[in-house]
Amino acid sequence: MSQRPVRLIVVEDHAPAAEGLKKFLKAVGYEVFVATDVASALTLASSVQFDLLLSDLSLPDGDGWQLLQQLNAKHPIRAIAISAHNSPDDIQRSERAGFIEHLPKPLSPEKLCAAIERAAMAA
Repeated sequence: MSQRPVRLIVVEDHAPAAEGLKKFLKAVGYEVFVATDVASALTLASSVQFDLLLSDLSLPDGDGWQLLQQLNAKHPIRAIAISAHNSPDDIQRSERAGFIEHLPKPLSPEKLCAAIERAAMAA
């Protein structure tokens, strides 16, 4: 009996990046749902069961830190930040917000998959 794939919500407002992430993550065996902003991520998170949030920090209607705060207010979730904003302050803010990891863009496929696996094992 096989285990079901890890279910991810990917929040990325740049359409080509979101599509690329979705294709790559599905190809390596994850189940992927995509949202393009905070509002659609909140809607998606309330309608699908997911294991991990993978969120960009700069979104058109807010930021990933706010998104994680709103989701964690309902129930604790595991999340990984992805961002081009990688100053020590940004990374520290991600940690304070509750992100398990903060990955710099451009994403390394190996580092991304390793971070997802670490987060999934932390469950």
